[in-house]
Amino acid sequence: MEELLKQLLELPGACGQEQAVISFIKDRLNSIADEICVNGLGDLIVTKKGAFDGPVLAVSAHADEVGFIIKKIEKNGLLRFEKLGGHDDRILLSQKVFVWGENGALPGVIGTISAHMQKFDNTSVIRHYRELYIDIGAADAEEAAALGVRTGDQVTWDTPYTKAGKNRAFGHAFDDRCGCALLISAFENTDFSKVHGTLVGIFSTQEEVGLRGAHAAADTVHADVALAVDTTAVSDTPEAMMDNTLALGKGAGIKVMDGSLLAAKSVWRFMQKLAEDNSIPYQMEIFTGIGTDAGALHMAAGGVPSGVISVPSRYAHSSIEMIDLGDFKACADLLEAFLYGMKEKEQFGFLL
Repeated sequence: MEELLKQLLELPGACGQEQAVISFIKDRLNSIADEICVNGLGDLIVTKKGAFDGPVLAVSAHADEVGFIIKKIEKNGLLRFEKLGGHDDRILLSQKVFVWGENGALPGVIGTISAHMQKFDNTSVIRHYRELYIDIGAADAEEAAALGVRTGDQVTWDTPYTKAGKNRAFGHAFDDRCGCALLISAFENTDFSKVHGTLVGIFSTQEEVGLRGAHAAADTVHADVALAVDTTAVSDTPEAMMDNTLALGKGAGIKVMDGSLLAAKSVWRFMQKLAEDNSIPYQMEIFTGIGTDAGALHMAAGGVPSGVISVPSRYAHSSIEMIDLGDFKACADLLEAFLYGMKEKEQFGFLL
């Protein structure tokens, strides 16, 4: 599964331009699926039926990553950009990026002033991203155009997958290529001859700009219960606002509440019991600073009991996110246990 994650991280997929990711997953799952299709917004919907009657479980992982889009090419060849998804302007300066032009990936850097200029600057000011620019080494606008850059091209972080410590890794786009890898693995490794019900996998688009793909897919899958598999921000570093309620290396996150969802108690209690019965390390998650595709799925078709399996991460929505591979495996184990553990939709009713 780690090799699969590496492959997914190498694919560009900023919001609205997820074609490479969706194509890769479609090709990989085409021979496994009972049904597979791509809807008008680009969501890949993959269906696999179990051997026995049971609930329809929709599981969503978003294919997009936070990135940027080229807005303008200046006369001197520097590129102005717009954000795709949530970024912190404080961490953009001097970061390496890829600009995905018509000739492929062009390396670039988000420009900053030389340290020698600091004495002439107001160091208390955080420059707004609209004041910033990407430098691809072009001498002028004509050279930038000759390199294949156009308005509307996507920009992603240039951060390779790197192992760190005993069992951790950092890179870009763990949010949410981790979820994509988990959902692909569920299709590939589950013995569906033992499954009660149907798995409908949604590899959604445009999650980072308002859960748009999940909204488009939600009313079409007719789910009895739904999960999102996504990353979540930990609070285990020394900053003053951190409360150490979520940490790397402590297991899968089982969501109770976030900014988009009050998870169904029947769903998160079920996952909690599955984790305990199968010795899967877990931690309960209440964090209102985040939202996931479950925020769209739970309001579809009169309401769907929903929850989230979260991969804990540090430095989310930055050029260098970090995960613990033990947590990643715990999430895979929990999703597998859910598939084998579900038997009937009444398990997830509101009045139990």
